[in-house]
Amino acid sequence: MIKEKSAEIERINKKIHEEGTAARRELERIAHFSTNEARDELLKRVEKNYEEDILVRMKKLETEGASRLANTAQNILATSIQRLATSTAAETMTTTVSIPSDEIKGKIIGKEGRNIRTFERASGVELIIDDTPGSIVISSFDPIRREVARVALEGLIEDGRIQPTKIEEAVEKASEEVSKIIKEAGERAAYECGVFNLDPRISTILGRLHFRTSYGQNVLQHSIEMAHISGMLAEELGADVAVAKAGALLHDLGKAVDHEVQGTHVEIGRRILQKFDTDPQIIQAMQSHHEEYPYETIESIIVQTADAISGGRPGARRDSVERYVKRLDDLEGIARSFPVVEKTYALQAGRELRVFVRPEEISDLEAVNLAREIALRIEKELKYPGEIKVAVIRESRAIEYAR
Repeated sequence: MIKEKSAEIERINKKIHEEGTAARRELERIAHFSTNEARDELLKRVEKNYEEDILVRMKKLETEGASRLANTAQNILATSIQRLATSTAAETMTTTVSIPSDEIKGKIIGKEGRNIRTFERASGVELIIDDTPGSIVISSFDPIRREVARVALEGLIEDGRIQPTKIEEAVEKASEEVSKIIKEAGERAAYECGVFNLDPRISTILGRLHFRTSYGQNVLQHSIEMAHISGMLAEELGADVAVAKAGALLHDLGKAVDHEVQGTHVEIGRRILQKFDTDPQIIQAMQSHHEEYPYETIESIIVQTADAISGGRPGARRDSVERYVKRLDDLEGIARSFPVVEKTYALQAGRELRVFVRPEEISDLEAVNLAREIALRIEKELKYPGEIKVAVIRESRAIEYAR
């Protein structure tokens, strides 16, 4: 009984299938279309009728997507900036030292001005001793020289014995103290940013940026700020936080020695890091912040973005200071290019250039000619208001000890 019913159902299904096939063939014959051709034709007509609607919809989706991406990027940057707040006070070109009484000013000047001349020669700064009560101003475009002079002058004032020999000893001792400060500043910056396992020599070079400014902005503070911002951006974007922080902290490393080594500060920084076997990923992250090298990793884009954020904030930088410092550095650089020159100091806001030469390599007459040659080079290569006094100093000393 069941078998008969199953056979009957199968016959009915077969009949329905045959009738459906026959009906479809008859429809295709009448319409002159196959099933596939009919489907394609229908899709074409629908697409044609609603083509404009589809294009409008696609354009709307594209615009909304770009807007959402822009808003997301702005939110990430805004969040990173808000999470970090630092001082943007610009650096100055002078340092003020307080003195207990105005009688000290006479001791610092010395008999016929010999003490102040010795101090300025040894430290490379200019002392401004005017009628301002209770203070002496140290003036120099080089912040490391100002710091050495400040430490030395405070030590001399505290000791009370101010004479040429003591002055030279004080400046030498102050130089050692500032070198220690530089080392500690570099180590402290790396620790604050969470950048570990740096070569101690890199930390020392990094610490020199504590006394360096860029457009009036302290370079070490700028690098620390960049490291924090880069870490936040890397967290948001899923990048390597450690590499981004290290690349940002070390991005301006070349500025610490750019007046001593040829090349841009980016290239100098790359060579320093390569010399001390720094992770190549860190070098890739720091080398593109001025677009001198292509962006090879997402961390390199993050470092460049953090640099723009830190340097572009209102009040962070001051262009006139940077131009002023560069002019003084160029002025000293012209004199340093002569092989017999030992030291050069630009004083009085660049209106005077003091050049100390090695006395055993040049005569008095040749010193006169050297001053003229330096003045001609300055006239030819630099643009400046007013006039610049070039003073070439040749000093011979005869030292003997009575025992």
